[in-house]
Amino acid sequence: MSKVLGKVYTENDADLKYVKDKNIAVLGYGSQGRAWVLNLLDSGLNVKLGLEREGNSWKKAQEDGVKPMKTEDALKGADIVIFLVPDMVQRKIYAEKVKPVLKPGMDLVFAHGFNIHYKLIQPPENVDVYMAAPKAPGPSVREFFVKGGGVPVLVGVNQDYSGQALQKALAIAKGLGATKAGVLETTFKEETETDLMGEQLDLVGGLTAMLRATFHTIVDLGYRPEMAYFEAINEMKLITDQIYEKGLSGMLRAVSDTAKYGGLTVGTYVINDDVKKRMKEKAERIKSGKFADEWIEEYDEGSKNLASLMDDLDNSLEEQVGRELREIVLRGQPKK
Repeated sequence: MSKVLGKVYTENDADLKYVKDKNIAVLGYGSQGRAWVLNLLDSGLNVKLGLEREGNSWKKAQEDGVKPMKTEDALKGADIVIFLVPDMVQRKIYAEKVKPVLKPGMDLVFAHGFNIHYKLIQPPENVDVYMAAPKAPGPSVREFFVKGGGVPVLVGVNQDYSGQALQKALAIAKGLGATKAGVLETTFKEETETDLMGEQLDLVGGLTAMLRATFHTIVDLGYRPEMAYFEAINEMKLITDQIYEKGLSGMLRAVSDTAKYGGLTVGTYVINDDVKKRMKEKAERIKSGKFADEWIEEYDEGSKNLASLMDDLDNSLEEQVGRELREIVLRGQPKK
């Protein structure tokens, strides 16, 4: 029993029998969709893959030995519908394809709580709504499973019409291989809001901004861009690998004493109380739903602002330098 964590579900806490005889329609064959389909099939479950069109995902599925079909065909006779298409596409597919065929006792399953939490999808009360959210990208979900393991998964129940929603969520997690690692219980609200906070404040937003700011600080002081890129951006992978394997203190013990002292004394000067105050403001914006409203409006208007931001990054000095330096770095890596 953990002294810090809540209940951690493992192999003996989950049973595939809760979904074994169900017809499962998985919608989407992207990063997560491919992993889910292949893992659930390998776990002996009845899975149909539904896609909107015969594009790259359709071809990839066929190459993997999976028979794709149009969304409406995969939904015929389905007991469980798993949404693994992009967040902003889910509401349209639900309204046009899933809602018309929903019957009492069916299950709607999500890998992220965004559409349910922000009420973009509002299911009837006579269906189960639950979540299994892998805490790793799709390729890792598949890779770990193939090697006999699994990545941790968060499960949560939004509606428990059958009285067995949690057991079915755990069964899906087991089918993904997650119970070999550990499954933790959460809510749609907690998973959605913390996921967005992590992405924006740290993993995607904060980290990208910090890397770019460090790069330009070094360049502005007169150092060559390639030196700045190596020190400010390229070496981040080495640090995050250490954190992933050993935690923050383990990473610090793996670097030099000079790096430790400099990092621990300067880090809190750069990321100070003012930065944390602004982080909290943006976190509160997620909790209030304002970010979701903004993103929905941006998406509905064609994501023009997002496209402009990506263009600016693609054309930046750090990306121009990085594209050339990455060729050197990758050229020196041992062949797999």
